[in-house]
Amino acid sequence: MHKIWKFFAAFIGFVVLAIAGMYVFGLGYIMKGMYVTYLHGHKTAYLSDYQYFDNHLVQHEAGRPWPAAQPQNRIQLPDSLRQFHEDIQSVAYLIIQRDSIVLETYFDGYEADSKSNSFSMAKSIVAAILGKVITEGKIKSLDQKVLDFVPEIKGEYASELTLRDLVSMSSGMKWEEDYYSPFSVTTKLYFDQNILKVITELPIYKKPGEEFIYQSGDTQLLGIAIQRATGQSLSELLSTYFWKPMQAEHDALWQVDSEANGIEKAYCCIASNALDFARFGKLYRDHGRWNGQQLLDSAYVHASLQPRFENSPEYGYGWWMGSFDQKPYFYMNGHLGQYVITIPEDDLIIVRLGHQTDKLSASNPASNFYQFIAHAYQLIDK
Repeated sequence: MHKIWKFFAAFIGFVVLAIAGMYVFGLGYIMKGMYVTYLHGHKTAYLSDYQYFDNHLVQHEAGRPWPAAQPQNRIQLPDSLRQFHEDIQSVAYLIIQRDSIVLETYFDGYEADSKSNSFSMAKSIVAAILGKVITEGKIKSLDQKVLDFVPEIKGEYASELTLRDLVSMSSGMKWEEDYYSPFSVTTKLYFDQNILKVITELPIYKKPGEEFIYQSGDTQLLGIAIQRATGQSLSELLSTYFWKPMQAEHDALWQVDSEANGIEKAYCCIASNALDFARFGKLYRDHGRWNGQQLLDSAYVHASLQPRFENSPEYGYGWWMGSFDQKPYFYMNGHLGQYVITIPEDDLIIVRLGHQTDKLSASNPASNFYQFIAHAYQLIDK
């Protein structure tokens, strides 16, 4: 018995030392990550994890529901497609055409007002906020230097970095986009309690504005610059600029690093519902107008939906682009398959939210993404 107690005491001592070592070497965030993910049965961030973080409220006001299509235009999801969505763990699949809900289906206990993590769909929203801030004159232009707002940034090319470079993902920042390794900077940014410290320690080590490289750190640094330029949180700006004017039906939550710092995870993590996320597809389809009110400069919207770099035609300013059957579309894109897909030619908005998806290219007919569009046309063309 004495040997057992000695072993137990030694084990506890080892665990305590290991935890202390993590904090000494700047790995304390791993403890938070282990609790939120592994101890709740996950290997990465997930749709309902917002409840384990501090959040800012994105307030709505006088919400207005999307109209339902006429009964003759409403469609039901066939059993075969329902099984498809259950197999890939969708939680929502919506089709909106001509601003009316044609199909609205939920899975896994989710409902119309259920909150779900946006993940990187938030990048498109931050890009919209940037455009509005520029219109209001709080930022001079896309080509204003980031150092004007975040003088703490480091690296050989820090003085050349512009807001355009951040919103087009071409910062030259030293970054590792990995959602599964506990040691990646992406994981650290997600679970650490001091976003500013993490992001300003990453040098701008390559010349900015040269090429598109998808990096969540770019949007995070952009969010900090916007917050400093305006003196307001991103949550307040989102509420004032878009959430209230677009008559979102529900308040949303935006994860922050800690209540003390209050810096939003700009690259991700707005908890809302499928129908309110869909409003951004309509806003950009209508060139920044919402029910007759110009919420966002049309020229900025147009530029956002054009590739900055010829060799990267799939990305603009916070928005992804492609084509289906020669019909151009643009979309918001989040980890695990969160999508708001807009096809202007057919006045069509498709929303899919879920726990997982495949990693195939959006243009691959075998991909889940491609099927979300193909199924929509299959249903509305019947």
